[in-house]
Amino acid sequence: MLIDRIKKKLAQFRSNEEGSIAVEALLTVPILFWTLMIGYTYFDGYRDAASNVKAAYTIGDLISRETRTIDDAYIDSMVQLYARMVGTPNNLQMRVSLLRYDKKRDRHRVRWSANRGFPTSLSNANVAEISPKLPPMSDQDTLILVETRNTYQAPFNVGLDDTVMESFIFTRPRFTNEIAGSV
Repeated sequence: MLIDRIKKKLAQFRSNEEGSIAVEALLTVPILFWTLMIGYTYFDGYRDAASNVKAAYTIGDLISRETRTIDDAYIDSMVQLYARMVGTPNNLQMRVSLLRYDKKRDRHRVRWSANRGFPTSLSNANVAEISPKLPPMSDQDTLILVETRNTYQAPFNVGLDDTVMESFIFTRPRFTNEIAGSV
């Protein structure tokens, strides 16, 4: 008998279609708002990652077209361009290097390197660490290597920690095989 009454009450509760919009809104609006914040945060993160890569490609392309000597002022202007293209200059780091491949010794040599913010400059001693990432090259061929790093900070706290966005871009010089550098 008690079980029959409980079943009857549950059936009545299930078939009851009365409700309050305020209670339903109270349940759905926070979930909807949280979902929008997550969507915005992840979209913003992907936008920042794409901006970081586009900026690195742009810097590599600009240097590849250069026929004059690359000096510190030129590299500083590339850092400013990078900051403007990324739009969120949080802990920006950039390293630009000109590498030459020696087929006889099967190794890359650093012709010059400019470092802004990276812990170390690229040198002949540590170029072997990045050599597996580089493309196959002809003997005595050169390439411009642009490495960038930027820290992305999420606009909302939705469980996404600060993320380091890194780019490793290489470009071949366009008009000459050697780009002079005084950096």
